[in-house]
Amino acid sequence: MVSIGDSFTEGVGDPDEQVPGGHRGWADRVAEELDRLTDDFAYANLAIRGRLYQPIIDEQLEPALALEPDLVTISAGGNDMLRPGADPDAIAQKLDGVIAHIAETGATVVMFDGPDVGNTPVLRSIRGRVAIWNENVRVIAARHGAVMTDLWGLHELADPLMWAPDRLHFSPLGHQRIAVEVLDSLGVDHGLVPDALEAQPARTKREVRRDDLVWARKHFAPWVARRLTKRSSGDSITAKRPKFGRAVIPGAGEQANAQISSDRHPSDPEAGQG
Repeated sequence: MVSIGDSFTEGVGDPDEQVPGGHRGWADRVAEELDRLTDDFAYANLAIRGRLYQPIIDEQLEPALALEPDLVTISAGGNDMLRPGADPDAIAQKLDGVIAHIAETGATVVMFDGPDVGNTPVLRSIRGRVAIWNENVRVIAARHGAVMTDLWGLHELADPLMWAPDRLHFSPLGHQRIAVEVLDSLGVDHGLVPDALEAQPARTKREVRRDDLVWARKHFAPWVARRLTKRSSGDSITAKRPKFGRAVIPGAGEQANAQISSDRHPSDPEAGQG
């Protein structure tokens, strides 16, 4: 299994210092389960936060295919949808050729549509653009026989607990739920069960306003600053699993992919989509 993409696939929002890169995420969780169920399983993850569609394809596609994977997961274009003036139809036209190229290798391809962000404070303004993108992605997946993981229809993702404090990435709960959806989409008889959502006490308007101010200072302002200075949260990051290795569950007594040292991929809690 090889995964390519941005922060969604890298696992940002699901911190875990026991895994390479310091972030676990849905892809690691899927690989851990497939490793448990499959003899001689190997996993690589080339995703890097902050990457737009074209850099993902330019930097990650051929190295991924050079590993001759049986299963490729690809999520590219999400960061583009955040940019003013982004054209989901134009990006999808490029994606169509990429998926055709991957499918021609004989690998099973897993694709994703975007979640419904209507209830997400930061992202609700791009809901219409995401919906157009999603329709394109579904058509492409059907055309090339790819496995479609439907995040838009995964209504549990509307719960605030599914999102990290930066309100741009998924929380550990969100990554757990997405991992289950991927395995279900693949038709894998797995034993992965996400943690239950706990009821949260109602908040006062004052508490909501206070939390919004803290979020704006800690997460939104740095994100805007990076956009203005044309920097990316992934500028100093390398792929956390660039080569095939075991996908071992943290705490199981074996370090996953020990050949990747932490200094090559610093754990960066800095907020920002990608």
